[in-house]
Parts: sequence; C-alpha cells; structure tokens
Amino acid sequence: MSEQLKFIVEQLNKDPFKKTFNLITFDSLEPMQLLQILNDVLAEIDPKQALDIREEMPEHTVKRMCALLGMLKYKPPGNQSDVSSFRQGLVIGSKPVVHPILHWLLQRVPELKKRAYLARFLVKLEVPAEFLQDDVINDTYHQYEELVEGFKTYHKECEQLRTSGFSTAEIRRDISAMEEEKDQLIKRVERLKKRVESVSNHQRMLDQARQLRVEKEREESLAHQKQEQKNQLFQAEQRLQRLQQQLKDMRQAAADANPESLMKRLEEEIKINSYMVSEKLPKELEGMRHTVQYLQKVASEPAMGQTDLQELEDKIKEVDSQINQLIEKKMMRNDPMDDKLTLYRQQASIIIRRKEAKAEELQEAREELAAAERELRQRTNQARTSDGEVIRGDELKRLVGKLRSKGTLYKKKRQEIAELKAEYGVLQRTEEILKQRHETVQQRLQTVEAEKGISGYSNTQEELERVSAIKSELDEKKGRTLDDMSEMVKKLNSMIVEKKSALAPIIKELRSLRQRCQELSQEYDEKKAQYESCAAGLESNRSKLEQEVKALREETAQEENRYHHINCMSEGSVHEEYYRAGVTWQEVA
Repeated sequence: MSEQLKFIVEQLNKDPFKKTFNLITFDSLEPMQLLQILNDVLAEIDPKQALDIREEMPEHTVKRMCALLGMLKYKPPGNQSDVSSFRQGLVIGSKPVVHPILHWLLQRVPELKKRAYLARFLVKLEVPAEFLQDDVINDTYHQYEELVEGFKTYHKECEQLRTSGFSTAEIRRDISAMEEEKDQLIKRVERLKKRVESVSNHQRMLDQARQLRVEKEREESLAHQKQEQKNQLFQAEQRLQRLQQQLKDMRQAAADANPESLMKRLEEEIKINSYMVSEKLPKELEGMRHTVQYLQKVASEPAMGQTDLQELEDKIKEVDSQINQLIEKKMMRNDPMDDKLTLYRQQASIIIRRKEAKAEELQEAREELAAAERELRQRTNQARTSDGEVIRGDELKRLVGKLRSKGTLYKKKRQEIAELKAEYGVLQRTEEILKQRHETVQQRLQTVEAEKGISGYSNTQEELERVSAIKSELDEKKGRTLDDMSEMVKKLNSMIVEKKSALAPIIKELRSLRQRCQELSQEYDEKKAQYESCAAGLESNRSKLEQEVKALREETAQEENRYHHINCMSEGSVHEEYYRAGVTWQEVA
C-alpha cells in the first residue's frame, strides 16, 4: 500500500497535474478533495469530465465516473456484492476504493487517453428495435454504422502513417526542393524559347519535333503490343502442350486401367477424403476455434499489471502441483488391468499417430503440388516477359527424368522419417514405462533400506560416484589448462622477443628524429617571436598612418565645404549688387 501511495503522489506531482503533495498531505485529504483529484485525473483522460464536483449531485458524479471507468474497462475487485460496496465507497470518497482507481489510471494514462478518444466514435448508440422500423431512422442508422467503420479504417491508416517514419518536416523540405526545381525548369524553358525564337523557321522545327515525339510514343506502344502478342502466343503454345500431355496421360490411363482398379482408386480417395473431412479437419477447426475464443477472451480483458501476472503464475503453480499429486496417486495405485491394457493402448496410439502422420503428409503433398503449380506459372510468366529461351525437346525430358528421380528419393526419405518418428514414439513410450519401473524399484529399495536401518545408502553411493567422476573430470581439466597456459606463456615470450628485435631499429631512428624535432621547434619559436614583434610594429605604424589619413580627409572635407559656402555667398552678393543697380544678368553677359 505504501508503494501504491508513493507512486500516486509521484505521478500527481508531475505534469500535467503539478500537485505539491507528499505522503502525509495526500493521506490526510478529505473525501471530497480525494474525489476531486480523481475527477481531475479522469478529466486529463477525457476532457468532457472537467468540472467541479461540488456543483454536481453525488449520484450524478458516481454515475458519470462509473460509466467512464466501465468504458475504460476498469474492473473493481471482488464479486457482485463487492461491486455494490464499490459504488457506495465511491459515493463517500473511501480511500480503499479511490486509491486503487488512481493507481490503475496513472499507470496507463496515454493508453486510456487513446481508448477514451476512440470510445467517443466507436461506442454505438442503442436504438430500440421499434424505432428502426421507420425507414428514415433505419437509413440514418445504417449511415451512422458506415461512418463508424470508415472512422476505424481512417484511424488505422493514421496510426500506420505515424509509425511509418514519415515526418512533415521532411515532406515540406521535399516540396520546397521540388518547387525550386520547378522554378529552375521554367527558367530553362524560357531561356530555350528565347534562344529558339532567334532561329529561322523555328515554328516548323517545333512541329517536326512534336511529330517525332508522337511517332516515338506510337513506336513504343506498337512494341508493347508486339510483346503482348508474343506473350499470348507463348501462353497458347504452353497451354497446347499441357493439354496434349493431359490427353496423352488420359489415353495411357484409359488403356492400362480396368473398372476394378478405377473403383479401388476411387474408394481409396473417398476414404482419405472422408477421414480428412470427418476426423482431421474438424479437430483442426475445433483447435482453431478454441484458440480464437481464448484470444478474444484475452483481448476483451483489460491490460494486466505485474500483480495480475503474479497471481496467474501462482495459480499455474498450484494447478501444476495438483497435477503432479494426481499423477503420483495414479502411479501408486498400479492397477494390473491397466498394465495389461497398456500394450493395446500403445498400439492404438501408434496407429493413430501414423494415421495423422500420413494425413499430414498428404496435406503437405497437396500444398507442395499447389506451390509447384504456382511456381510453374511464375516461371512461365518470367519466361514470357524476359523473351528467354524455352526449354523444349530432349532437355525437357532430361529435366523431367531428374525431377522424377529426385521425387522418388524424396518419397523414400519421407518414408524413412515417418518410420523413425513411429520408432521414436515407441521408444518414448518405452522410456516412460522404464522410468515408472525405475521409480517403483527405487521405492522398494528405499523401503528395504528403511527396514534394514540403512536408509539413504543407495543415494549416498550414487552421490559418491558422481562426486568422484566430477573430481576426475576437474583434475583432467586442470592438467589441460596448466599445459595450455605454459604453451601460451612460451608463445607470448617468443612474440615479445620478436617484436623487440623488430622495433629496435625503428626506436633508434625515432630518437634522432625526436632530436631533430626539438631543434626545429626551437628555431620555429624564435622565428615566430621575431615575426610577431615585426608584425606588431607594422600594425602600430599602419594604425598611425590610418589615423593621419582619416584626419586629413576630414580636414579636406571641411575645407571643401567652406570653399563651397564662400563661393555661394560671393555669387549671392554679386547678384544682389546688380539687382540694386538695375542691371540684369543677361545684360552683363
């Protein structure tokens, strides 16, 4: 219970609830506050549940919560009487009722969100049968069912697209790249049009190019038609050969057959088909039905948690122990009549297994025949499409002979496998009988040992023999490992000596190169210092010159402005004097 509370508090303190609970504050909540928290969690799953329960009647609140929990496939613990107590506890906000609901909801919030979303569209409305007698209502209800089925298909396609790995960003990038390519192609077409317009008779050339394209398309269509006609001819030839072969086989069968053999063959086929229809196929169909019922039962139940799995494992262990106890009781009875009947039961089981094996072989042979026919059709289609050489005449007969020899060899091997399987069944049953006898002998031996006062002697003797055998094996392994380790050490020493001798001249050369490297690095540092000092001096001189140039340019600009200003002032004063004197500028000019 403490782990349950801890999990609930941790989940409520996270997004999207963002509560500030601890174990003490959560455990001390009032029933109304606890119900409000439960309603908030349900509102996170289904937004329609977002409301304040203080503004709602308690009966309506419990009815709404129970409906949503039933839709989410939450099962309250216990039987029907516990269900009524569960409703009553939900009305009063009981902690033993609300806490398990919160724990179950917070464990699977994303899954329950999806289930609640789908339930809005997939839970069908219940329409009374008398209302469906109306044609308008009936048509509307059928349209509603079709829309529900359409929603299922669209939702599956949406989920497949979400899980397929496509992203909208990649699609947008592809679209933008395609648009850029389109713009580039439009520009190229415009450039080509401009280039072609300068050529004389360009319209006639364009018409001829258009006619050439049409003729090429026509040529491609004619080649396609020619290929199709070749394929049809080849198919007709193959069909003719197959029909001729069937006619030949039927003539041979009619020439060699008599009514008795035909009746016998038909009776065998009828027996095989009746066995397949009456015994084998009903068993397989019943097994498939049981499997489907079991899967439907599993799919209808809610998702199991760790506690449910643990309970199922405990039940499985209890059932296994009961089965073992029943087997021990049956073995202790040791009925002599059963011992007499074991031989007949064994023979009957062997015959049944052989019969089932032969039926399976027949089914496999039919499947292989169908697969061979499909492969033959595929190969013929490939031969038609690839225009390859068709095998005919002597080569075909040689291949047929090879296939027949391989088929006979395959049948022999399958018969050997069936015999080995039957022998394996006999040996398995013999092993079981011997094990039972061994157990009875062991029990008698234990009773004799107990009567003689040396109980456990045989077990001790076997244990000593086993320990001695293990000890001898360990001693042999130790000896082998020591020899292997000594050989490995010798190999490693020899490899080390070889590597040292190979590395000696390289190390000697490396020392001289290291000394040369040190000298060059020292020379590099000196040159670098000289370069940096020279560069710093030149940089300072350059900055001084730039400042002087900047000052001179500013001074030049000021002088130019002053010159233009004085020039304008002088021209204005001259115009004013002429105006006063009554002389125009044109007269002066």
